[in-house]
Amino acid sequence: MKVAIVGGTGDFGLALARRLAEAGDEVVIGSRDAERAQEKAKEAGAAGGAANEDAVRDVDLVVLATRADATLSTAADLADAIGTTPVLSVASDLRSTDAVSLAQRTRDLLRGPVVAGLHSLAAGKLTHGRPDEDAFVCGDDDEPKALALELAAKVVAGRALDAGPLASARALEGMTAVIVNLNKRYKGHAGIRVTGLPDA
Repeated sequence: MKVAIVGGTGDFGLALARRLAEAGDEVVIGSRDAERAQEKAKEAGAAGGAANEDAVRDVDLVVLATRADATLSTAADLADAIGTTPVLSVASDLRSTDAVSLAQRTRDLLRGPVVAGLHSLAAGKLTHGRPDEDAFVCGDDDEPKALALELAAKVVAGRALDAGPLASARALEGMTAVIVNLNKRYKGHAGIRVTGLPDA
């Protein structure tokens, strides 16, 4: 799979790039600064780095891994370059009281399908390997969701689980806040494994 990671110079994007490159995917790191993207691509073992507009062209999947407060503006800026390529939204707006998820609002700005996922994964743990956790993906379009599930399965030691339609993204994004609160309260590194499901 050829994957562009927009926001790939940030902690989560860089950790994701490392895991996907290890799995054999062709990863292009995108950034507003092409030179920085190229430097980080070498660091992560990715295929290359480029300005965001160039990184998202001719790939199978775009991962939007920017900070939550930059997600919508970045999606709008890149809408023409992304075209109809599927997008995986991984950001969580922890301060939002909006009933509509960040992923759904992102979908409204783009021409192609948007899926959401990986919200329960922490950058710190992903940096050091494949965490022994499950990863969740939701979306309304089967083929893009299958791509995102394939990606998710490469970066966790647990399972990549289909969490339903894109409307479920609001719950997945909220899961990040729960995990952050648990880690603060118990000074831990919480992750999620779902029990009671048949083996995939």
